[in-house]
Amino acid sequence: MPIDGTSEKDPLRARLEQMEKQAELGGGADRIAKQHEAGKLTARERIDLLLDPGSFTELDKFVTHRSSDFGMGDKKILGDGVVTGYGTVEGRQVFVFAQDFTVFGGSLSGAYAQKICKIMDMATRVGAPVIGLNDSGGARIQEGVESLAGYADIFLRNTLASGVVPQLSLIMGPCAGGAVYSPAITDFILMVKDTSYMFITGPDVIKTVTHEEVTKEALGGALTHNQKSGVAHFAAESEQAAIVMTRELLSFLPSNNQEDPPVQPCDDDPFRAEESLKDIVPANPNKPYDIKDIIRAVVDNKHFFEVQEHYAKNIVVGFARMNGRPVGIVANQPAVLAGCLDIDASVKAARFVRFCDCFNIPLVTFVDVPGFLPGTDQEWGGIITHGAKLLYAFAEATVPKVTIITRKAYGGAYDVMASKHIRADINYAYPTGEIAVMGPEGAVNIIFRNELGKAKDANEERSRLVNEYREKFANPFKAAELGYIDEVIRPEQTRAKVIRALEMLKDKRQENLPRKHGNIPL
Repeated sequence: MPIDGTSEKDPLRARLEQMEKQAELGGGADRIAKQHEAGKLTARERIDLLLDPGSFTELDKFVTHRSSDFGMGDKKILGDGVVTGYGTVEGRQVFVFAQDFTVFGGSLSGAYAQKICKIMDMATRVGAPVIGLNDSGGARIQEGVESLAGYADIFLRNTLASGVVPQLSLIMGPCAGGAVYSPAITDFILMVKDTSYMFITGPDVIKTVTHEEVTKEALGGALTHNQKSGVAHFAAESEQAAIVMTRELLSFLPSNNQEDPPVQPCDDDPFRAEESLKDIVPANPNKPYDIKDIIRAVVDNKHFFEVQEHYAKNIVVGFARMNGRPVGIVANQPAVLAGCLDIDASVKAARFVRFCDCFNIPLVTFVDVPGFLPGTDQEWGGIITHGAKLLYAFAEATVPKVTIITRKAYGGAYDVMASKHIRADINYAYPTGEIAVMGPEGAVNIIFRNELGKAKDANEERSRLVNEYREKFANPFKAAELGYIDEVIRPEQTRAKVIRALEMLKDKRQENLPRKHGNIPL
């Protein structure tokens, strides 16, 4: 029978169709069935879900490995275990590679690495995001150093593309050994519960070396890296959910560092007064509340796309829109550790701030921070260095920065949290704002130590002095007098005030001094 209406005398067309079908089968029907039995989609199924229908253009479909050792010369599969190409998400250009576990367990060869490098080079040339769908057993051992060289070629491109185009990594199966460093350099890592895992050394090696017994899931599963290590940013219930999450994440991001984030039509009144905020900050300064209630009340359609929600919960970061424009939100969470900054929170927020600054996403910061978390674990763990990362990130950032102090802003943490002194553009405070070196009780105990020792009734005198200190400093008015706070605002006005400030700042231009790069305290 003629193929695609062509003559039977056209063997080249017949060969092309046969090769295309062979390439699309990957490791074959049996291995595809096993992939499905394991609760996983194939590489091509994942791409079909991720990209707009009919938009995928595949490259290097017929590439095969170049190895002849260990009988590999007789084991060549078209595509060699990775599907690469480009397409669109919501009409916007992206580049994608999807590792195919049905072909040699998705193991990376030299040729396979070159396929990935090719689309990464194209992505940086045209200014479009790179999305990696990872599902691989690691380096192809039969190729030795050629496989290792392939990983390093990819790592280099990840590094050079960092801050130039967004890079997203979806972990859809195993990602072990050296393979983990490519996702680690990318901007966001999404994992799938129960079917994906990441680790440098697996359970068997750990048992041999340290005699610890641990499962793959406990060692490097989605929840482990979302809750304990902070390596991953999202944990999805399924591959389909991870892909939906990826498409939404992309909607907040520009295609490259020369563009502004995409604006969407907004049907939420930009000047909406939010009555629920009038009394959201408790009168008792020691009573917790959920900062996310303020965030949701202020942003468009009350929709907040949180990043790393399971890790370092004492700080909240994520994306939202204000009058249709994407913003990055950073907020202390008084409901967890009273909103103190610690090592994990500082690193989490610093990386998020730097990402937003790379890609021209304005920063809106909500502050309720009593200070840095005290304790030997924090000091010995390097809270000085790690806290300085967040300070450095905010100070270095040149995107529009709007800060709202909702309650406490004490000590060095006040400075760190996008204060006026580190180049925040507009700084607001609620009437409940408390801006001081420390809380009234601690301050009085230090300032009036001698007087309290001589007082007839130390408790009564301490109470009087605490009230006096609170009257002077546990409010935003002294800072407003000095110009450190641009305006004390009513909480219900927050949305309108922030949107007006961002609108005023939308054409902001600010540059740091010329340099190769700064030396952030890593």
